[in-house]
Amino acid sequence: MAGVRLIDNNGMGKGDSSMAKLRVHNITMSLDGFMAGRDQTADAPMGVGTEKLHSWVFDTKFGRAMIGQEGGSEGLDNDYLERGDDGIGATIMGRNMFGPIRDEWDDSGWQGWWGDTPPYGHPVFVLTHYPRDPLPMKGGTTFNFVDDGIHSALEQAFDAADGADVRLGGGASAIRQYLAAGLVDELHLVISPVVIGGGERIFDGLDAGWPAGFEVAEFVPSETVTHAVLRKV
Repeated sequence: MAGVRLIDNNGMGKGDSSMAKLRVHNITMSLDGFMAGRDQTADAPMGVGTEKLHSWVFDTKFGRAMIGQEGGSEGLDNDYLERGDDGIGATIMGRNMFGPIRDEWDDSGWQGWWGDTPPYGHPVFVLTHYPRDPLPMKGGTTFNFVDDGIHSALEQAFDAADGADVRLGGGASAIRQYLAAGLVDELHLVISPVVIGGGERIFDGLDAGWPAGFEVAEFVPSETVTHAVLRKV
């Protein structure tokens, strides 16, 4: 399979530095370390107290284009948002990122937060405990539902990406699982100057509260947020 990283029994990638990577981009967290607040619902998908967490995105040209609007800044924040799409051939996300439905899939016909034309344009692999048929959407996105673990999802995503990198989109639980398994190659965090006070932290449950084996490759403030890029040593 072209571009596929082999996964051994310990979940560690095998191969040389030219292989495709698993990358995390534009993951925004508050000053107190939360990616999402308490009480996530269909009406408040990011939880309580997160209204300003992602405001930096929609000040940019990239962010406004995602929601069908014109204008926006083209500075540092926009550059980082664009980097998150460069060289990506498939995406993995947790079920909570796909939607608010829990347990067995119901008959609501839920197709994600993004309408008929999601912004991905490539295969997306959704982690779940419950099987569901693939969901093709307009614009080249197909949601594939993987119920046999993070390693299976990663192998399928690398296969689908055909030599390009795979993006891990979130949420916090999915990122923690891949970090704990040592499978993330690059992690781009965006620190937003807001305090949420409770919810889901990205680094909860990790040894020493920080992903092992990474170095800080970039730490750059913009006018609104600070960008930190961690790369596997």
